[in-house]
Amino acid sequence: MNEGDLLNQRYQLLERLGSGGMAEVYRARDLMLERSVAIKVLRADYSSNQEFQDRFRQEARAAANLSHPNIVTVHDFGFDQGQLFIVMEHVPGTDLKSLLRKRGRFTVEEAIPIMVQACAGIGYAHRAGLVHCDVKPHNLLITPDLRLKVTDFGIARALSTIRPGDRDDVVWGSPQYFSPEQAKGQAPSPASDVYSLGVVLYEMLTGTLPFHATTADELARMHIHAQPHPLSEYLPDVPILLEQIEAKVLSKEPSARYRTADQLGRVLQRFGTVREPIIPPQLALTPEAVNNFEEIPPTPVYAPLPDPLPVAAYEEPPLQLDIDWGTLGLGLLALIAIGGLIPLWIAAYFAWNP
Repeated sequence: MNEGDLLNQRYQLLERLGSGGMAEVYRARDLMLERSVAIKVLRADYSSNQEFQDRFRQEARAAANLSHPNIVTVHDFGFDQGQLFIVMEHVPGTDLKSLLRKRGRFTVEEAIPIMVQACAGIGYAHRAGLVHCDVKPHNLLITPDLRLKVTDFGIARALSTIRPGDRDDVVWGSPQYFSPEQAKGQAPSPASDVYSLGVVLYEMLTGTLPFHATTADELARMHIHAQPHPLSEYLPDVPILLEQIEAKVLSKEPSARYRTADQLGRVLQRFGTVREPIIPPQLALTPEAVNNFEEIPPTPVYAPLPDPLPVAAYEEPPLQLDIDWGTLGLGLLALIAIGGLIPLWIAAYFAWNP
């Protein structure tokens, strides 16, 4: 595919946004609906596999049913010029991996809101019965106003149908981020995505991955058996609670982690609301700053929540009884009248029953 090509007589390729081992991504124009879209065109050797074509269509349909603010919307998919392609909403900005390369790492205050958004999107997919299978910073897009959108749902799972036993870094997933069970060749679960989110959070906070190796096999062995260095070795002032959360997320056994991304997101959100963010207007990234990888504005200022009010402020007000004296008087008169009839009832009883 080249810039200027027309796919399915509808999508005009305008410019190439990036390329990887399995696909190229273009910004394109939907001539029918007159809107900008992003199109991922898969490599010809993948597209020619009939089994993969069938699985790709199945996964694309499932991804197209996901509608969430933190998920890239899938509009269409097709096959043209011997290659499969998928049409998605065009998200201005860049991916999280590019920001990590530029910045080195994020502060705790910056990383938590981003991860909460990632958990919200992936957690929504988990509730819909879908597992991402390839959570990594490359698939987490950051818009100029700091919104996160998850992309590439289902593509990694479709790729696994081509050569299931091949530990290739494209077909097999992303060895730096996949879970121990994926490293063993087992079927991924929502807890597998949770592990991958933990690796992303580890990289955001420390600026490095938990495991380093020169081959995919060695990385797999480390995910299965090795323990990463604690966050405190890189960040001496890291909150203990956050270090405990990260250790749980990176557990080797899926049952020891949070079961879904929703659970992890709620835990991180509770942790993050200890302090209330005050985000200055200049924090939002302009499209030029994101696209040109300019320096990102300073860390947002976080103000502590106000101290609790003193106990005196919570004193109970004096009890005030609102009595309707007129109603009370009528009630007493009725009671007296009824009581006065009692002797009459007794006399009538003995008259009829001597």
